[in-house]
Amino acid sequence: MLESNFRPAPVSMSELIANLSRVRERMARAAARSGRLADSITLVAITKTVTIDQIREAYLCGVRHFGENRVQEAAAKIPQLSDLAVTWHLVGHLQSNKAKRAAALFQAVDSLDSIHAAEKLHAALPEGRLLPVLVEVHLGGEETKSGIETAALFPLLEQLSKLSRLSVRGLMTLPPYCRNPEEVRPYFRKLRELAASVAAANFPGVAMLQLSMGMSHDFDIAIEEGATMVRLGTAIFGQRPK
Repeated sequence: MLESNFRPAPVSMSELIANLSRVRERMARAAARSGRLADSITLVAITKTVTIDQIREAYLCGVRHFGENRVQEAAAKIPQLSDLAVTWHLVGHLQSNKAKRAAALFQAVDSLDSIHAAEKLHAALPEGRLLPVLVEVHLGGEETKSGIETAALFPLLEQLSKLSRLSVRGLMTLPPYCRNPEEVRPYFRKLRELAASVAAANFPGVAMLQLSMGMSHDFDIAIEEGATMVRLGTAIFGQRPK
């Protein structure tokens, strides 16, 4: 069988329960090492390619935050799950031409990186609605990754502070993949330091309450470095399709 045609079977309910138990135990241990409670860290289950049934099973296991990478895939799933009391996060790059749809689908956008997309998002929101957003910062220098460069972060935040329907709650980053998770620690530390600098700048309407960093292979390190939100897919739902 060709590798490109390989499709792993969905994990069973018992496997899902076991996976979530391991994840929560690791989160608790990492939180304890950083002098925090596990309850202070939000688990966002990333549902790229995950079936509707598996999302419902994760909900039954207590997951309340879910993340999608693409607006188009989310548009096919979220309406089928409207009976669930959950928060949907957009964690992939937001294109400005998808902002209107994203505003209708998601309760949080964790990957904002341009004023153009932000303005489109703001315009799509009805008067009186406040949308929590995180700014994605590009720390790894990889051309394939989205996010704003650190030098442009403060100017962007100054512009975002003028958009009354967007509530900037913190920062997000996606560091380079490293086989040894310890090698990504400096990136997580850098994001924490950036957040402290932003907080000291006191931009109106901008708070540094959330640090979204850490994925299935490195979330322990991210929590040790101050993550308040981790984005996990494989650790919960198993290996993704190729």
